[in-house]
Amino acid sequence: MSSHLHYRLALAYGGTGYDTQRRQLEQGFDVLIGTPGRIIDYYKQGIFTLKSIEVMVLDEADRMFDLGFIRDIRYVLRRMPEPQKRLSMLFSATLSLRVNELAYEHMNNPESVKIESEFATVDAVEQRVYFPANDEKIPLLITLLKDVDPSRTLIFSNTKQTAELLGAWLTGNGFSAGVLSGDVPQKKRERLLQQFKQGDIAVLVATDVAARGLHIPNVSHVINFDLPQDAEDYVHRVGRTARAGARGDAISFACETHAFSLADIEQFIGHKVAVASFDSGALAVPDPPAPLADRQRTRGSSGRDRAKDRGREKHTRSTENKAGENRKSRQTREPKQVTESPEPSAQTPPGQRNRPPSREPVRDQSAEPASDSQSGTRRREIPAIG
Repeated sequence: MSSHLHYRLALAYGGTGYDTQRRQLEQGFDVLIGTPGRIIDYYKQGIFTLKSIEVMVLDEADRMFDLGFIRDIRYVLRRMPEPQKRLSMLFSATLSLRVNELAYEHMNNPESVKIESEFATVDAVEQRVYFPANDEKIPLLITLLKDVDPSRTLIFSNTKQTAELLGAWLTGNGFSAGVLSGDVPQKKRERLLQQFKQGDIAVLVATDVAARGLHIPNVSHVINFDLPQDAEDYVHRVGRTARAGARGDAISFACETHAFSLADIEQFIGHKVAVASFDSGALAVPDPPAPLADRQRTRGSSGRDRAKDRGREKHTRSTENKAGENRKSRQTREPKQVTESPEPSAQTPPGQRNRPPSREPVRDQSAEPASDSQSGTRRREIPAIG
């Protein structure tokens, strides 16, 4: 889109391209698009000034509070021209009272502009909810995906661990899937999104990091594997489909762990979500999940994040050292208890007398397949993900 405009654009966002972005800013720009932390970083280096800003646009304004960016936002706004000398716009599908407070603090006679709709969610989205048990969620998900033959499906989970496990199950059952969470490096995140847009990946499993700020065209299905605890997050998740006049499906699992969130969601969106049923006996029997790769937590290039990591490691080492010193101190103070060993039995082989009793390794019974005592056949147990 920018190729048709006579503006010089510049980007400033974390996770990648620090020097490239810096050189781009030093060449001058008309429009700057970025995240608060990286913008403040370059601003403090004196690469650009904010005194000549004419228009300020803040997207996903309410999310800035949830993610703890509000102090950075205020830092930037206070270095721009006075509110009456610039145009300020705040965009979000949901605006909280805290965002309204920010608007009246840093805007000049702000006016609220709303796109009226009967419901909070788009009318073109067909919403339905299933009520599976925790151990039925994986078989139900596999069954639904086989029925719809996904070409561009977005699955949301509440945690990174669940997202990675879902990715393993989907890969093991023949679906091309990617996993997107807050720990994924920026370059890999961009590559996953590009593959998803191009259709190279049919299913993208994500946390709420993908619920806002991403425009992915032609998403046919959104599946809430976990119902979100915040009703506003449900609106943003569902909003990933049925965009630009298209239609879409939003499927939710109200399982034993997350079903309590449904009442708040229905109250927030202003209507009941249609309940769908399924036959437990007709669910697909999933193949085993693909092996989970060892995923080392990867942080961005922020020095603040690296400093936090070093602080945690130092605190952990200090705690371990103190614990070791306390154990040594207790061993020094407390008298040792002498336990007499029983007389060796005459039947005990001489070579094994006075040896400590061997400890058999404890076998994890949950890792062995359950067996039917009558028929002698084995059946596969599906772990519950709640």
